[in-house]
Amino acid sequence: MDSTEMASTEPNVYLFVPNLIGYARVALMFVAFYFMTNAEMYHVTVTCYLLSQLLDAFDGHAARMLGQTSKLGAMLDMLTDRCSTLGLVMALGLLYKDWFFFFQCYAVLDIASHWLHLTASHYTGSTSHKTIDLSSNPILYYYYQNRTVLFSMCAGNELFFAALYLLYFSEGPNFGGYGFFRSVVICCAPVMVLKSVISVVQLLAAAKNIVIVDTDEHTRAKQ
Repeated sequence: MDSTEMASTEPNVYLFVPNLIGYARVALMFVAFYFMTNAEMYHVTVTCYLLSQLLDAFDGHAARMLGQTSKLGAMLDMLTDRCSTLGLVMALGLLYKDWFFFFQCYAVLDIASHWLHLTASHYTGSTSHKTIDLSSNPILYYYYQNRTVLFSMCAGNELFFAALYLLYFSEGPNFGGYGFFRSVVICCAPVMVLKSVISVVQLLAAAKNIVIVDTDEHTRAKQ
């Protein structure tokens, strides 16, 4: 078989359906970023942002259903999640200046915990940050292994920040004397706090796993 025939039979990972969904998520993310501080376009911002987040629920299903899982797709998915949240949190820091330190701390915790967790999975030979051995940590095990819990936590967290963004510009529809956006912020705030606690647990667990790898390497080096 010549090189041309071999090339024709090789899968084009760039064009895998889940990765195409990932590219669409990135495009929507940047559209949201572009209009994020424009008071007249905040509806466009939230629509694009939430649509990008909603598509996150479909790329994984498409990958498993079509047999098109890939390392590129996994990294694209995680990076889009982290970067989109970071971009929104940065904008909130500009809008809610009195809470700027809180948004800084949240952004640092979110990036650091996921990066260290991904690094720990790499060092321990896991194919995904979601499949690392979590049996020793019941909180992370339940969080990553139960898809309903994982989706609910992520959705509630994103809704908190999206509603907080909308609240800066409007209270939204009024129901029983309460603005809709304010109500969503209040209802989703506990989810955001709980997810932040899980991020701390994830950070500490990942650090512990990396220390175990370090200890094992140093022990073997002395033998």
